Formats: sequence, C-alpha cells, structure tokens
Amino acid sequence: MAANMTQMTNIESPDEFFLRPFSFTEKDFNFLRKLITAHTSIQISEMKREMVYGRVSRRLRELGLKSFAEYCDLLKDESSDELGNLINAITTNLTSFFREQHHFAYLAQAVVPVLKQTNSARQRIRVWSAGCSTGEEAYSIASTLWQAREMLRDWDVKILATDIDTRVLEKAREGVYQMKDIEPMPKELRERAFLMGTGSNAGRARVKPEVQSLVTFLPLNLTETWPMRGQFDIVFCRNVVIYFDRVTQTKLFNRFADILAPGGHLFIGHSETLFSISNRFELIGQTVYRKKD
Repeated sequence: MAANMTQMTNIESPDEFFLRPFSFTEKDFNFLRKLITAHTSIQISEMKREMVYGRVSRRLRELGLKSFAEYCDLLKDESSDELGNLINAITTNLTSFFREQHHFAYLAQAVVPVLKQTNSARQRIRVWSAGCSTGEEAYSIASTLWQAREMLRDWDVKILATDIDTRVLEKAREGVYQMKDIEPMPKELRERAFLMGTGSNAGRARVKPEVQSLVTFLPLNLTETWPMRGQFDIVFCRNVVIYFDRVTQTKLFNRFADILAPGGHLFIGHSETLFSISNRFELIGQTVYRKKD
C-alpha cells in the first residue's frame, strides 16, 4: 500500500485517472495561472484546476489544438493575440438584473436625494460600474436613475460600465436579453425600461434607447492605468475584488477613493468587506460605503 501511495503522489497530473480529450499537466496549469495573474492580478488557486481546464479547453477546440502544451506555446508567441481570449475565457461573468436589490433601493431612496442637493450647482451625476459583465448591473443602475428622472430633470447623468472581458461587453452593448432575465425587475420599472419583443422576437426584451443612452461600455483592466478624467459620484464594484489578493485589493480601493468625489458612494458585493483593507471609507449601509472627507 505504501508503494502505491508513493506512486500516486508522484503523478504529474490527474490526466492519468480521468479520460480527457486534452493533456493538461501541472506545468501547463502553473504557466496559465501565472500568466493570468501577471496580466489581471486574479489569483487562481489549486482548487480551480478543473475550472481552468473546462474553460480553456473550449479555446483548444476552437483553435484545433491537441494539447494544453500547444496552447501554452501559442501564448508564448509574441505575435499572437490569444492572451485576450484566455482572459475572456477565465473571467467569471455571473450576474443578473437587480442582483443584491437592496443596493438599488438605497441608490434611489438615499443616494439620489443627497446628490440632488450636493450636485445642484453642476446638475450632473457620474457613475462607474466596474466589472459590469454582460450589462445587467449597469442597466439596473440606469433603470433606477431613469425612474428618478422627475427628480433629475435636465440633469447630465452618465454611467461608465467597464469589464476586462471584451466578449461580454459586446452583449452588453447590444442590450437584448431573455424575458426570464428581466423578471426580477419590478413590473412597472420593467415596462418603463424595456421594449418587449413580439413575433420572431417573442421571449426577448431590448433596453429602451433612452435608458441605454445613459451607459457607455468600455474594456478596462482594473489593475492597469485608468484613462478616465474627473471624479465619480458612485462606484459599483461588486463581487470583483474577491479574485485579487489583499495587497491588490488595498491598492484598488485606494484608487477608488482617489477617483470618487468627496462623500462619494462605493457599493461592493455581499461577500466583500473593507475591514482591514481600507480606512478611507465609512460603512453606511449593507455593503454600502461613503468616502471619508
């Protein structure tokens, strides 16, 4: 039994136990995780091996490659543009309309009235949805602010929505979703913000142009240079920093503090916290923070 256990611990990868169409060695896995971390700061643990295999193997099929070793060689080729496709494959895009609904209630009931007073001279509001995925968060924000248009009549309201994954941004810009995707929205708001498909488009809905016009979608890596000018009143960065190490989280939240206007609001995910990470914000609601003056 001891000899058998020794043999098992010396096995390079699980490929010898599981039938897989592609060879995926420890060397391949470590190369990919280091490359991803270097370019995105996303930390991939040993427990994510199967996730990496499942998502990246789709690229191997599309490219007609026979092994992960071949794919790694492609990524090492400086003339290749495959790195972007790798990042698109790895990044998680789980989202939904009005996810963590209390945030949007707080935005409408508490934040908008405050901004109505503090920004009355300029009559403008700037919001950033950082890690917007396929657009549900950004359009939830836009729908909330559109509903408050009587209060914000003639105001200049704009939402910047960014993500590192260029594929999800294409869907977000299109603004077309399945009816089941918009069901979590309040009925009145759903009817105000969406055009319901008929005929061949039955079962689908499109964001109304007046709501869609509030949002600009752009690609952005949060750990690289931010090209935006000016300050934001509100930042949504939810369920994103959980993929970064603590040092990167601290740097990121400090950068959010720098780009937020005095008293600006930061919304983070339900599993995230600024405790022992940043002292530049005060907690004022359920995963809602305000920048300290």
